[in-house]
Amino acid sequence: MKLRLNAGSLRLRLSQSEVAKLHDTGEVRDAITFAPGHELVYTLETGPQAEPKATFEYAKIRVILPTRMAMKWTETDQTGIEASTGTLKLLVEKDFKCLHQESEPGEDSFPNPLEAAG
Repeated sequence: MKLRLNAGSLRLRLSQSEVAKLHDTGEVRDAITFAPGHELVYTLETGPQAEPKATFEYAKIRVILPTRMAMKWTETDQTGIEASTGTLKLLVEKDFKCLHQESEPGEDSFPNPLEAAG
């Protein structure tokens, strides 16, 4: 799962296997280790609330999507979910294969819909 933070926005991009895991288990988790014992954990989860939300506590970012919204996203060709918490813009997207550079070995990105148009 790719994490991008920029000027009041948080963006998560998920590979095919991560989207499948979110669908099957309700959670995808990743972490960035800065030094031994110092890591930033970030998760995408599903939950019973009516609107997407994000929290940050104890070096952990949690993005929580309403279960119904997440299931629709994982089961269809919908590319992303965009929401606002009032202070933070959230964007959760399927990670598409980059057309401008070679894929990394083992990359699990979604086929880019623009690839067939080129």
